[in-house]
Amino acid sequence: MDLLLIGGLSGSGKNVALGALEDSGYYTVNNLPLPLVAATADHLAQANRDRVAIALDVKTGPGLGGLPETIAKLKAAGWKVRFLYLDATTLELVKRFSETRRRHPFSSGDRTLTEAIEHERVLLEDVRPLGFTFDTTELPAAALRAWIKDFVSVDASRLTLLFESFGYKHGIPLDADLVFDVRCLPNPHYEPALQPLSGRDKAVVEFLERVPEVERMYNDIYHFVGSWLPDYARDNRNYLTVAIGCTGGRHRSVYFVERLARAFSPRYQVLTRHRELG
Repeated sequence: MDLLLIGGLSGSGKNVALGALEDSGYYTVNNLPLPLVAATADHLAQANRDRVAIALDVKTGPGLGGLPETIAKLKAAGWKVRFLYLDATTLELVKRFSETRRRHPFSSGDRTLTEAIEHERVLLEDVRPLGFTFDTTELPAAALRAWIKDFVSVDASRLTLLFESFGYKHGIPLDADLVFDVRCLPNPHYEPALQPLSGRDKAVVEFLERVPEVERMYNDIYHFVGSWLPDYARDNRNYLTVAIGCTGGRHRSVYFVERLARAFSPRYQVLTRHRELG
């Protein structure tokens, strides 16, 4: 029985995630207080619902302080439990609430919108490390739906290695465990014929592979990640996110992500994301 718990900041995309999971065959429940999760899961199991996604409500009762104990109880009852945490920068969340004119759940006469977001972030800081984090700051809804479907397609009992490309000018991903900077390498963006392409295109690949420093950088990253992966696995991690950044996030970082994913996929579950490619 597969149970996916979803937490994170208001406005970070939990409703979009639930929609993607419902499309993938999950029975979904929104804004459920933590004390009701175990009883709800038991009821759904008796109703032969074996794929369930629950978005947790941090606003009522004790919040999510008892999440580790709840997860342990659910696992003892036979559920395969995963916790997905959705995050975004405060600036992006302010923009989303301003555009939709929705009221933040923790807004009050004493708190500004920014203060309400930061208050919720503090409430959730202890549970964030319990799960796999998705940074939705730069993600269109369609991309988040696609990433959620990729996330649930892998075997949760094995370590999943996620390679993510990004552009530094848009900020470092909040969900990165390891970050590598490849901005020191020649930039295809300044070649007029290569500028509209991405690191997936043959012409960009050929341009980069003519540069000796690219091969040296690739080998350094490959050996670093490869040598430390067994230690991360022994630490009972289910996911490790390796972020590769260049200036715009379209050429060099994409090339490295694609090449590293091919190299590690024979031995590990591998997912790829290209944040700036949408």
